[in-house]
Amino acid sequence: MEKWEGRVALVTGASMGSGRAIAKLLASHGMRVAACARSIEKLQSLTTECMSLRGTVFPIKCDLTRREDVETMFSLIKEKLLGVDVCVNNAGLALDAPIIDGQYDDWDVMWQVNVMSVCMCTHLSVKSMLDRGVDDGHIININSLSGHRLGKAHFYSATKYAVTALTEGVRWELRRADSHIKITSISPGLVHTNFAYNLMGKEGGEECYNSRQALLPEDIAKSVEFVLATPSHVQVSEMMIRPTEQVV
Repeated sequence: MEKWEGRVALVTGASMGSGRAIAKLLASHGMRVAACARSIEKLQSLTTECMSLRGTVFPIKCDLTRREDVETMFSLIKEKLLGVDVCVNNAGLALDAPIIDGQYDDWDVMWQVNVMSVCMCTHLSVKSMLDRGVDDGHIININSLSGHRLGKAHFYSATKYAVTALTEGVRWELRRADSHIKITSISPGLVHTNFAYNLMGKEGGEECYNSRQALLPEDIAKSVEFVLATPSHVQVSEMMIRPTEQVV
Protein backbone atom coordinates (compact mmCIF):
# COMPACT_ATOMS: atom_id res chain seq x y z
CA MET A 1 0.00 0.00 0.00
CA GLU A 2 3.05 2.29 0.14
CA LYS A 3 2.45 3.34 -3.47
CA TRP A 4 -0.80 5.03 -2.44
CA GLU A 5 0.63 7.26 0.29
CA GLY A 6 -0.21 10.88 -0.47
CA ARG A 7 -2.57 9.89 -3.30
CA VAL A 8 -6.25 10.85 -3.41
CA ALA A 9 -9.16 8.48 -2.89
CA LEU A 10 -12.83 9.33 -3.29
CA VAL A 11 -15.14 7.22 -1.13
CA THR A 12 -18.89 7.63 -1.61
CA GLY A 13 -21.33 6.83 1.17
CA ALA A 14 -18.51 7.43 3.65
CA SER A 15 -20.57 8.62 6.61
CA MET A 16 -21.39 5.15 7.97
CA GLY A 17 -21.01 1.41 7.50
CA SER A 18 -18.57 0.04 4.96
CA GLY A 19 -17.83 3.46 3.47
CA ARG A 20 -16.74 4.85 6.81
CA ALA A 21 -14.51 1.81 7.45
CA ILE A 22 -12.98 2.10 3.97
CA ALA A 23 -12.26 5.81 4.41
CA LYS A 24 -10.57 5.22 7.77
CA LEU A 25 -8.42 2.37 6.47
CA LEU A 26 -7.27 4.32 3.40
CA ALA A 27 -6.42 7.32 5.59
CA SER A 28 -4.39 5.01 7.84
CA HIS A 29 -2.25 4.20 4.80
CA GLY A 30 -1.51 7.88 4.25
CA MET A 31 -4.08 8.55 1.54
CA ARG A 32 -5.93 11.84 1.24
CA VAL A 33 -9.56 10.74 1.33
CA ALA A 34 -12.39 12.77 -0.14
CA ALA A 35 -15.27 11.37 1.90
CA CYS A 36 -18.70 12.12 0.51
CA ALA A 37 -22.20 11.64 1.88
CA ARG A 38 -25.37 13.64 2.51
CA SER A 39 -24.72 14.03 6.25
CA ILE A 40 -21.97 16.59 6.80
CA GLU A 41 -22.21 16.08 10.59
CA LYS A 42 -21.30 12.39 10.31
CA LEU A 43 -18.50 13.22 7.87
CA GLN A 44 -17.10 15.79 10.27
CA SER A 45 -17.05 13.21 13.07
CA LEU A 46 -15.20 10.86 10.70
CA THR A 47 -12.68 13.61 10.00
CA THR A 48 -12.12 14.06 13.72
CA GLU A 49 -11.66 10.30 14.25
CA CYS A 50 -8.98 10.22 11.53
CA MET A 51 -6.94 13.20 12.72
CA SER A 52 -4.26 10.98 14.28
CA LEU A 53 -3.81 8.87 11.14
CA ARG A 54 -1.08 9.27 8.52
CA GLY A 55 -3.51 10.53 5.92
CA THR A 56 -6.33 13.06 5.98
CA VAL A 57 -10.07 13.09 5.38
CA PHE A 58 -11.79 15.90 3.48
CA PRO A 59 -15.54 15.84 4.11
CA ILE A 60 -17.76 16.73 1.15
CA LYS A 61 -21.53 16.97 1.38
CA CYS A 62 -23.01 15.49 -1.79
CA ASP A 63 -26.37 14.09 -2.87
CA LEU A 64 -25.37 11.48 -5.43
CA THR A 65 -28.83 11.55 -7.03
CA ARG A 66 -28.15 15.13 -8.20
CA ARG A 67 -25.85 15.48 -11.19
CA GLU A 68 -24.95 19.05 -10.26
CA ASP A 69 -23.87 17.91 -6.78
CA VAL A 70 -21.58 15.26 -8.24
CA GLU A 71 -20.03 17.68 -10.73
CA THR A 72 -19.52 20.28 -7.99
CA MET A 73 -17.85 17.64 -5.81
CA PHE A 74 -15.34 16.77 -8.53
CA SER A 75 -14.62 20.44 -9.14
CA LEU A 76 -13.91 20.85 -5.42
CA ILE A 77 -11.64 17.79 -5.41
CA LYS A 78 -9.73 19.20 -8.37
CA GLU A 79 -9.36 22.56 -6.63
CA LYS A 80 -8.31 21.21 -3.22
CA LEU A 81 -6.64 17.87 -4.02
CA LEU A 82 -5.80 18.09 -7.76
CA GLY A 83 -7.80 15.02 -8.72
CA VAL A 84 -8.91 11.45 -8.00
CA ASP A 85 -6.48 8.51 -8.11
CA VAL A 86 -8.78 5.92 -6.52
CA CYS A 87 -12.58 5.99 -6.66
CA VAL A 88 -14.53 3.70 -4.34
CA ASN A 89 -18.16 3.66 -5.43
CA ASN A 90 -19.52 2.43 -2.11
CA ALA A 91 -22.85 4.26 -1.73
CA GLY A 92 -25.81 1.96 -2.20
CA LEU A 93 -29.44 1.62 -1.26
CA ALA A 94 -31.84 -1.31 -0.94
CA LEU A 95 -35.56 -0.76 -0.50
CA ASP A 96 -38.50 -3.16 -0.51
CA ALA A 97 -39.81 -2.16 -3.93
CA PRO A 98 -41.57 -4.90 -5.91
CA ILE A 99 -42.69 -4.09 -9.43
CA ILE A 100 -46.41 -4.86 -9.14
CA ASP A 101 -47.03 -3.26 -5.73
CA GLY A 102 -43.98 -1.01 -5.52
CA GLN A 103 -43.53 2.73 -5.85
CA TYR A 104 -41.91 4.60 -8.74
CA ASP A 105 -39.96 6.84 -6.36
CA ASP A 106 -38.34 3.81 -4.71
CA TRP A 107 -37.24 2.39 -8.06
CA ASP A 108 -35.96 5.79 -9.14
CA VAL A 109 -33.85 6.51 -6.06
CA MET A 110 -32.30 3.03 -6.10
CA TRP A 111 -31.44 3.39 -9.79
CA GLN A 112 -29.96 6.84 -9.24
CA VAL A 113 -27.83 5.83 -6.23
CA ASN A 114 -26.86 2.29 -7.24
CA VAL A 115 -26.32 2.78 -10.98
CA MET A 116 -26.25 6.37 -12.22
CA SER A 117 -23.98 7.66 -9.44
CA VAL A 118 -21.55 4.82 -10.18
CA CYS A 119 -21.55 5.85 -13.84
CA MET A 120 -21.05 9.54 -13.07
CA CYS A 121 -18.29 9.04 -10.49
CA THR A 122 -16.50 6.51 -12.71
CA HIS A 123 -16.72 8.83 -15.73
CA LEU A 124 -15.41 11.85 -13.85
CA SER A 125 -12.74 9.88 -11.96
CA VAL A 126 -11.29 8.34 -15.13
CA LYS A 127 -11.38 11.77 -16.79
CA SER A 128 -9.46 13.19 -13.82
CA MET A 129 -6.87 10.43 -14.12
CA LEU A 130 -6.42 10.77 -17.88
CA ASP A 131 -6.23 14.57 -17.74
CA ARG A 132 -3.33 14.31 -15.28
CA GLY A 133 -1.57 11.42 -17.01
CA VAL A 134 -2.37 8.99 -14.17
CA ASP A 135 -2.08 5.47 -15.58
CA ASP A 136 -2.20 3.48 -12.34
CA GLY A 137 -5.54 4.62 -10.93
CA HIS A 138 -8.22 2.28 -9.64
CA ILE A 139 -12.03 2.25 -9.69
CA ILE A 140 -13.60 -0.03 -7.07
CA ASN A 141 -17.33 -0.73 -7.19
CA ILE A 142 -18.84 -2.10 -4.00
CA ASN A 143 -21.32 -4.42 -5.65
CA SER A 144 -23.29 -7.29 -4.05
CA LEU A 145 -23.83 -11.02 -4.37
CA SER A 146 -27.29 -9.86 -5.48
CA GLY A 147 -25.55 -8.71 -8.66
CA HIS A 148 -24.84 -12.37 -9.47
CA ARG A 149 -27.99 -14.14 -8.31
CA LEU A 150 -31.60 -13.13 -7.84
CA GLY A 151 -32.71 -12.27 -4.32
CA LYS A 152 -36.09 -11.40 -2.86
CA ALA A 153 -35.47 -7.69 -3.48
CA HIS A 154 -35.37 -8.16 -7.24
CA PHE A 155 -35.26 -4.49 -8.27
CA TYR A 156 -32.25 -4.03 -6.00
CA SER A 157 -30.76 -7.13 -7.65
CA ALA A 158 -31.39 -5.55 -11.05
CA THR A 159 -29.36 -2.47 -10.05
CA LYS A 160 -26.50 -4.65 -8.88
CA TYR A 161 -26.59 -6.78 -12.05
CA ALA A 162 -26.15 -3.46 -13.83
CA VAL A 163 -23.05 -2.72 -11.73
CA THR A 164 -21.63 -6.14 -12.66
CA ALA A 165 -22.14 -5.41 -16.36
CA LEU A 166 -20.85 -1.84 -16.13
CA THR A 167 -17.69 -2.89 -14.28
CA GLU A 168 -16.73 -5.36 -17.00
CA GLY A 169 -17.77 -2.94 -19.73
CA VAL A 170 -15.56 -0.17 -18.34
CA ARG A 171 -12.67 -2.64 -18.11
CA TRP A 172 -13.09 -3.26 -21.85
CA GLU A 173 -13.19 0.50 -22.49
CA LEU A 174 -9.96 1.01 -20.56
CA ARG A 175 -8.20 -1.77 -22.46
CA ARG A 176 -9.32 -0.31 -25.80
CA ALA A 177 -7.80 2.98 -24.65
CA ASP A 178 -4.56 1.12 -23.78
CA SER A 179 -4.90 2.36 -20.20
CA HIS A 180 -3.56 0.54 -17.15
CA ILE A 181 -6.23 2.02 -14.89
CA LYS A 182 -7.85 -0.89 -13.06
CA ILE A 183 -11.50 -1.52 -12.19
CA THR A 184 -12.76 -4.03 -9.65
CA SER A 185 -16.15 -5.21 -8.45
CA ILE A 186 -16.31 -6.36 -4.82
CA SER A 187 -19.51 -8.31 -4.17
CA PRO A 188 -20.26 -8.91 -0.48
CA GLY A 189 -22.94 -11.05 1.05
CA LEU A 190 -24.71 -9.86 4.20
CA VAL A 191 -22.84 -7.03 5.94
CA HIS A 192 -23.85 -5.66 9.35
CA THR A 193 -24.74 -2.10 8.34
CA ASN A 194 -28.03 -0.21 7.89
CA PHE A 195 -28.75 -2.40 4.84
CA ALA A 196 -31.27 -4.79 6.42
CA TYR A 197 -32.97 -2.00 8.38
CA ASN A 198 -33.58 -0.01 5.17
CA LEU A 199 -34.88 -3.10 3.41
CA MET A 200 -36.91 -4.76 6.17
CA GLY A 201 -37.58 -2.06 8.78
CA LYS A 202 -36.31 -1.98 12.37
CA GLU A 203 -37.81 -5.28 13.57
CA GLY A 204 -36.97 -7.14 10.38
CA GLY A 205 -33.43 -5.79 10.39
CA GLU A 206 -32.84 -6.81 14.00
CA GLU A 207 -34.20 -10.31 13.30
CA CYS A 208 -31.95 -10.58 10.24
CA TYR A 209 -28.74 -9.66 12.03
CA ASN A 210 -29.59 -11.58 15.22
CA SER A 211 -30.29 -14.82 13.34
CA ARG A 212 -27.59 -14.74 10.65
CA GLN A 213 -23.83 -14.46 10.54
CA ALA A 214 -22.80 -11.23 8.86
CA LEU A 215 -19.63 -9.61 7.62
CA LEU A 216 -18.37 -6.47 9.34
CA PRO A 217 -17.72 -3.15 7.55
CA GLU A 218 -14.04 -3.64 8.35
CA ASP A 219 -14.08 -6.86 6.29
CA ILE A 220 -15.13 -4.87 3.23
CA ALA A 221 -12.43 -2.29 3.93
CA LYS A 222 -9.81 -5.04 4.07
CA SER A 223 -11.08 -6.31 0.70
CA VAL A 224 -10.52 -2.85 -0.79
CA GLU A 225 -7.05 -2.83 0.73
CA PHE A 226 -6.30 -6.22 -0.83
CA VAL A 227 -7.17 -5.20 -4.39
CA LEU A 228 -5.32 -1.88 -4.09
CA ALA A 229 -2.19 -3.69 -2.87
CA THR A 230 -1.89 -5.94 -5.92
CA PRO A 231 1.12 -5.37 -8.21
CA SER A 232 0.68 -3.38 -11.41
CA HIS A 233 0.36 -6.48 -13.62
CA VAL A 234 -2.46 -7.99 -11.52
CA GLN A 235 -6.09 -6.90 -11.80
CA VAL A 236 -8.77 -8.38 -9.57
CA SER A 237 -11.83 -8.02 -11.78
CA GLU A 238 -14.34 -9.55 -9.39
CA MET A 239 -14.19 -10.50 -5.71
CA MET A 240 -17.03 -12.30 -3.97
CA ILE A 241 -16.97 -12.29 -0.18
CA ARG A 242 -19.60 -13.79 2.13
CA PRO A 243 -19.97 -14.87 5.74
CA THR A 244 -18.76 -18.45 6.19
CA GLU A 245 -22.26 -19.59 7.15
CA GLN A 246 -24.02 -17.89 4.21
CA VAL A 247 -25.02 -20.41 1.54
CA VAL A 248 -26.22 -18.19 -1.35
